[in-house]
Amino acid sequence: MKPSSFTLLFSLIQSGLCASDSNLTTPLSSRIVLPTNFKPPQVFRNVNLLRNTNLEKTYARETINVIIENVASLPQDEYFLPFDSATIANIGGLEVKDKKDPEKGIFEVEVVEYDTYSPTQFYRIKLPEPLKPKSPQTLSISYSILSSLVPLPASIKQMDKQYVVYTFSAYAPSAYTTLKQKTKLKFPTSDVPEYTILPANAEGKEDPQTQGTTFTYGPYNELPAGAQESVSVRYELTKPLIHASLLERDIEVSHWGGNLATEDRYWLENHAANLSNHFSRVSWATTQYYNPPTTALKEFRMPLKIGSLNPYFTDDIGNVSTSRFRSNSREALLELKPRYPIFGGWRYSFRVGWDSDLGAFLRKLSRGNKYILKVPFLEGPKLAEGVAYRKVEVRVLLPEGAINVKYQTKVPLVSSEVSLHRTFMDSLGRTTLKLSAINLVDDLRDQDLFVTYDYSLMAALRKPITTCIGIISVFGVTWMLGSMDMSIGKK
Repeated sequence: MKPSSFTLLFSLIQSGLCASDSNLTTPLSSRIVLPTNFKPPQVFRNVNLLRNTNLEKTYARETINVIIENVASLPQDEYFLPFDSATIANIGGLEVKDKKDPEKGIFEVEVVEYDTYSPTQFYRIKLPEPLKPKSPQTLSISYSILSSLVPLPASIKQMDKQYVVYTFSAYAPSAYTTLKQKTKLKFPTSDVPEYTILPANAEGKEDPQTQGTTFTYGPYNELPAGAQESVSVRYELTKPLIHASLLERDIEVSHWGGNLATEDRYWLENHAANLSNHFSRVSWATTQYYNPPTTALKEFRMPLKIGSLNPYFTDDIGNVSTSRFRSNSREALLELKPRYPIFGGWRYSFRVGWDSDLGAFLRKLSRGNKYILKVPFLEGPKLAEGVAYRKVEVRVLLPEGAINVKYQTKVPLVSSEVSLHRTFMDSLGRTTLKLSAINLVDDLRDQDLFVTYDYSLMAALRKPITTCIGIISVFGVTWMLGSMDMSIGKK
């Protein structure tokens, strides 16, 4: 990106840059506390609702397209979305936008607290403009549900197929009356041996309707707020269910070295079915010739930014040599192969890092001593079956003396803080921005993190001046000690 583009980008997002207490979406705790007897006011109704559930990855991804209508006598701008308390802790990446006018951007979304022991919790969706009485608006609500697939049976043989169960309500979650709705499920294959059959739908047809890899529950006519109808589907998914319990990501900015050093530390778990027998190395070796579907993670790829260099791949034992790095003018691809295949119930922790040219990510603005840094919030493995992240911690280590740190990202966060991190030859410590998020998925790989900070010339010269003073002091003390008469005897 050209410097002028960075300047233009900064002018557009400057008003949205935030300090450590804003730009946060808190899935488990919220700043909004409502009375314990709270119930969403019935000021809306859902005229037509379509829910699409994608089950092709190792987590469920739902998209709800709904036409809402203001049935109150006054304009309204708060729409509530309910989830049961067990599900809301696994909701990630919830985004809401106007389906017919995407230019309005992503709506503000927050979790509300009103009763810790209530079986139902709510997200509050803030409409960008109050909706006038009797006026409609089309919302597109999308989110992922982590840890929603349960292997059944829980243990299988090394070469067996894996089947998983997904349990949900045939009626989409709603705090308002819904006049018409239906739910479509997309499976990875047509192998769906078991599923719940409901009485005939509103059209008098069998429910669900099946067509290849797509199942449709509904349509259903008018349903009250909070209506539920539990259903389950069991389908084949012979893939690893990769879940990162923790990802620690460090991004270190070096002005003097012109380098951006990135290191990711992963704690991976495979939530697929466990092995019912001991692992057979012989059976595993024979499968390498025809590559059948398996629940084991045997290798993965990490696309990096073009120009990345000096990658490394280590685990608890040491350097892992089974890696390959391809870099050219079109791509930078890091191919990693763990020391052993990771089957269901197995864990693997490792770290991977690389360097990049700082000039591709950092620009100095024309006015003052302000810099703007643009980096990916999340990189990591790119797998067809997807990766779910329970907790992600991103640290941006800025140069020593950087002040007035602000940031912007579309990734929902649970906390942020600015602190000091002391490293070699630091006098005060490096300014560090730490951001934490939970319940993320690999679909957020394309989301960027923008960080702005002030960095003056005197701050840039602090380390070389400190180093020079230290060296001169050492030589001065050495000269003084050498010039002293340490001999023992008479003068």
